Amino acid sequence: MAKKAKKNDQAGGTPATVALMRAGTAYTLHSYAHDPAHPSYGEEAAEALGVTPERVFKTLVAEVDGTLTVAVVPVAGSLDLKALAAAVGGKRAVMADPAAAERTTGYVRGGISPLGQRKPLPTVIDASAGAHPTICVSAGRRGLEVELAPADLASLTKAVLAPIGRA
Repeated sequence: MAKKAKKNDQAGGTPATVALMRAGTAYTLHSYAHDPAHPSYGEEAAEALGVTPERVFKTLVAEVDGTLTVAVVPVAGSLDLKALAAAVGGKRAVMADPAAAERTTGYVRGGISPLGQRKPLPTVIDASAGAHPTICVSAGRRGLEVELAPADLASLTKAVLAPIGRA
């Protein structure tokens, strides 16, 4: 079910949708029934929305030289940690402790959004996002995705685009 957000609409009421509304950014909200037994949050979203996995992006939190950093990559692939480190001028990247990622972003695993995080983190979006007019990312909870232009996502998160994904 897609929904065009209006300025006075709470649009799902997550910090991500509130941030989009405050910024006046055009987006479409998609909700679906989350199946806790599904092996992949991102692939589940792509299937439920009928969108190719190349247009649905997962939000991962890594630690680059001790700094938590957000990586937004297609669900169809994986994160290249060396490329992420290079994109932010770091030397070494490892996946962040899930509890630290949840505590810092304010979201639960499988629902971490690059938008509206409790503490804004440096963000890198895979360069492949630019090949699509819109992409889908978590809207802040499992079963809720937001579709928006990659340039808008980059602007709102102060992200850089870099080739950080692997097929």
